[in-house]
Amino acid sequence: MSTGLNDRQKQIINLLRKDGEVKIAELKDFFSVTDMTLRRDLEKLEQTGLLKRTYGGAILSSKEVALPERSIVNMDEKEQIGQAAARLIAPGESVFIDSGSTTLQIIRYLPVQAPITVVTNAIHVAAELAEKNISTVVIGGVLVNTTNAMAGTAAIEAISKLAFDKVFLGTTGLSLLHGFSNSNMLEAEIKRISILRAKESYIVMDHTKFGQSALFSYSALEDITAIITDQKPDEKWENALEGAETRVIIP
Repeated sequence: MSTGLNDRQKQIINLLRKDGEVKIAELKDFFSVTDMTLRRDLEKLEQTGLLKRTYGGAILSSKEVALPERSIVNMDEKEQIGQAAARLIAPGESVFIDSGSTTLQIIRYLPVQAPITVVTNAIHVAAELAEKNISTVVIGGVLVNTTNAMAGTAAIEAISKLAFDKVFLGTTGLSLLHGFSNSNMLEAEIKRISILRAKESYIVMDHTKFGQSALFSYSALEDITAIITDQKPDEKWENALEGAETRVIIP
């Protein structure tokens, strides 16, 4: 699905995801374009729900961003993370993969007819698995439109009866105080239950998610086997990860 955003608008979103806020004066120097051009960019991005304009700039929207828009952000990094995650899945394993633009990349790096079983609550993930002829179990439930994910009581009950070798989950953010979090309550509960049902749990997240948080926490840092990310975290996070005995995997 086309997002209709040009390269400059995509870069603005990447800057927002990194810093949480942008200023027109700074963007003008960065892109060498006029104030009017940037104001039109911000207006268009606000219409997509990706940001909220402020006096002299914009901030990252607190609204749950739809999957097609998230899919354009940090795409190179997400592909690297997906490839690294795919390498961790061994023949014969049963894994759970939830909804997200980064988790989708895992499927794209799995071989055709991989001898594994994948359980997912995500419609777009299931579609990719079907194209690769990989054994798939799709969890039913209430559809979350922004993420193409199934959630709710039916989904939770189904996952609670399963046992996974590994789970691979996306996240809205990771903070020292609240651990891993998600902006949707229903999806946060799916993530929490799947971690409980797995031997090993992996979070796939690009570097911009460190230090970020959303309303609904679903896991402490120490409950996760490893974080798969694209950059080495800073010393503060290295110390926290070491204390939690959570590994970091960098492609």
